[in-house]
Amino acid sequence: MKFETFKKSVQLSKEDICRDLLAQNRDRIKIKKEKVAVKNLVRILDAALSISNQKGFASMSLRDLSSEAGLSMGALYSYISSKEELLDMMQQQGRSLIVKILGEYLGDINDPLEKLKRGIQVHLYLSEVMQPWFYFSYMETKNLPKEVHKKSIEAELYTEQIFTEIIEAGIKEGRFRKSNPQMVSAALKALLQDWYLKRWKYERRKVSVEAYAEFIMDLVSSYLMAKE
Repeated sequence: MKFETFKKSVQLSKEDICRDLLAQNRDRIKIKKEKVAVKNLVRILDAALSISNQKGFASMSLRDLSSEAGLSMGALYSYISSKEELLDMMQQQGRSLIVKILGEYLGDINDPLEKLKRGIQVHLYLSEVMQPWFYFSYMETKNLPKEVHKKSIEAELYTEQIFTEIIEAGIKEGRFRKSNPQMVSAALKALLQDWYLKRWKYERRKVSVEAYAEFIMDLVSSYLMAKE
């Protein structure tokens, strides 16, 4: 699957993401008109990502966010009551997107090797489409309140668990050699994270997301398919 094909199929514009975010947080957001709410949520999220990149989310005040987004403090409070609430909303939205899209792309694949390769592709391609969001979520997890931090860790383990279950199925069917599925999945997750956390490194080496996906797929499948 080519990256451009994936990008077109998921249609993840900022507006689409904020529309979903609005739907999931109707009890928190006071603005009723969807068009207005989506437009301003895009401004708020863009501002939060920009400030976080410059000085870190922990150092950001709501007044900073208000100024960067071009909204009054009163208008900002119509969407969030605190920056911690915004962080929770963003983390929640990121988790639900990953779960939804991985489910859509993996649901009809039975072959363990093909399923694993598709999972690697989809995770990487999604992190490329939403790179600032993935980077932000990873870097700011440490600033989450205890309960929300726990949810973030569970989300990371959820994606690892998807890979673990695929590998376990492959071992059971005799397609993969006996190994520790959890350890393989943890190592795989680290490789996937390296793409969006250290993207500059791959840009400098002129490595595309498609080439990186192929490398990881070859690396993992070579290990799992090795003769004992």
